Amino acid sequence: MIDDSIISVRDLKKYFGEVKAVNGISFDVRKGEVFGLLGPNGAGKTTTIKLLLGLLEPIEGVISIFGLNPEREEVLMKKKVGYVSEEALIFKSLTPKDLFNFIASIRQLDANEATKRVSEYLESLGATEYYEQMIATLSHGNKQKIQIVASLLHEPELLILDEPLAGLDAKSVRVVKELLDMHIEKGGAVLFSTHIMEVAEDLCDRIAIINKGKLVALGTIEELRNQADKVGASLEDVFLKLTEQDSSIEEIVKKLRKSYKKKIGESA
Repeated sequence: MIDDSIISVRDLKKYFGEVKAVNGISFDVRKGEVFGLLGPNGAGKTTTIKLLLGLLEPIEGVISIFGLNPEREEVLMKKKVGYVSEEALIFKSLTPKDLFNFIASIRQLDANEATKRVSEYLESLGATEYYEQMIATLSHGNKQKIQIVASLLHEPELLILDEPLAGLDAKSVRVVKELLDMHIEKGGAVLFSTHIMEVAEDLCDRIAIINKGKLVALGTIEELRNQADKVGASLEDVFLKLTEQDSSIEEIVKKLRKSYKKKIGESA
């Protein structure tokens, strides 16, 4: 594990039958950085995150988080980690108030301090009115806000976020970005996956791109541009090139334009 790394992954593999969901990837996440995990649907991003959290067991490879093994030292590791899942897997039979009180209790947080943090986070995300509503009745975006607050409540050193911005409005996305910036300023680290290329380009210090279970690129955005031979290009264009989707996109666009022109000609 390199000197300032919080997460270290080496030759990680996870198969489901004949499907190689994660196939020999390696990377480090360093203190004080936002590390993006990008890839097409089914590339292995969520599986990688679940392996990091000890929710799945790898068939091969080594994972170290704060020098801890997620499988053998899960409790110690999770004291330092905040997690937001893609599926919004939170206690839907509770209210946010009940959930936050439960988290404060099991993490042995000062009740008054926890309540103060919750109030500040909910207000910033425009979710105060949902504090005593059943989580099951909330929209996907508002459930996501509750998850984000829950992940921040114990002030973890590391945030692992799987599509954290899904379902959020533009204002909430901006607030979450600011919260992540403040987390980094305090010396924390963030690993997150997203489909929103503009957010990744804006926030990430380094990015790992996964395709079909393999790591196909790793580095700063400028390094990825050089690898894709697309100097000055947007992250979206770089991503499509490195995941070998650019030619198929061009073909799809050509067919759509041809069909569109044909319809225009027929209606003229």
